[in-house]
Amino acid sequence: MQGPEHSSPFSVFAHAKAKIILLGSDGSYFADLIAEVRSFSIEHVSPAILVQQEISRRTPHGQQAAAAISRGSAVTDQTLLAVLRKWFWARKPDAGFLLEGFPATLLQAKVFDEWLETRGEILTAVLSMPSASADVSTYYRTQGFLQGASNAAA
Repeated sequence: MQGPEHSSPFSVFAHAKAKIILLGSDGSYFADLIAEVRSFSIEHVSPAILVQQEISRRTPHGQQAAAAISRGSAVTDQTLLAVLRKWFWARKPDAGFLLEGFPATLLQAKVFDEWLETRGEILTAVLSMPSASADVSTYYRTQGFLQGASNAAA
């Protein structure tokens, strides 16, 4: 992939089957990556948007999420995993994605990896910002997937 249309530092992830996780708070780095990924036809997945869709549709998981949010609590792992499970199993197995802000806990990371393994899929990369969960970052670092945001852009 040579030429000006693929001269971005993110071009290493520029194929339709790339499976990328973004850990931590987004910032200008993630905004640039998300914009770049759109040009490569990789699905951008935001758990927050998926949860909002469930709330809007008034599904049982959406109602659970809405109740947690109205109490000022975080959406439970159980509810978030159910919403993400629905997305994950509905997508084509060979389709790439950019998953932003999930997994956020070690439990979510382990469950998500089980889903990937069941489908015979492997992550392309995990990019982490300093604000990411140390447990989740360490988990993906030990598997060889983690790249710091500054390393990925180099």
